Amino acid sequence: MFMYSSSKGTIKLADMRDQALCDKHAKQFEEEEDPTNRSFFSEIISSISDVRFSRDGRYILARDYLSLKIWDVNMESKPLRTINIHDHLRGKLCDLYENDCIFDKFECNFSGDGKHVLTGSYHNYFRIYDVNGPGEAVLQADKLAFKAKKIGGAAGKGGAKNNGMKGMNLETIDFNKKILHGSWHPRENTIALAATNNLFLYSAA
Repeated sequence: MFMYSSSKGTIKLADMRDQALCDKHAKQFEEEEDPTNRSFFSEIISSISDVRFSRDGRYILARDYLSLKIWDVNMESKPLRTINIHDHLRGKLCDLYENDCIFDKFECNFSGDGKHVLTGSYHNYFRIYDVNGPGEAVLQADKLAFKAKKIGGAAGKGGAKNNGMKGMNLETIDFNKKILHGSWHPRENTIALAATNNLFLYSAA
């Protein structure tokens, strides 16, 4: 199976056993947009920047500008879960459009066991979520301390949600510092993150 996404927020699966061209799809995953939320920025923020299969092939992880979505390959009409990443930036879309940040492409990853997902954000923050629970960790790639600075609770610990970046003053966020690229080791709890011109490696104790 070959998976690809579009700038309109759709994910398509093509069966390469059927044909080599991807002009037809076997499955299409698309969430219907609420017309009342339609704006000039709708297509830009719904553009999918990264898609990943879970290791068992059952789930799809997709990242757009504002959110992460987890899809079941057997359910095309709506995602199993939508995780808001940049919902606190909705009021700054005009500013983000003017400085081109709205076009930033953030990657996403499943952990090797498929129980957690990872994605980046601004101010060198990155987020880890439990796939099947409320666990969330918001951490910062800090070159000075060379360790993660916890803003909220650890993923999967206590099951409590935290406000993370929602509690930050938006005026203090440095949009030039961003975690666009990351990778999770397929067999170990080790994460590699690219932050500007630095590479950070984190491993669970």
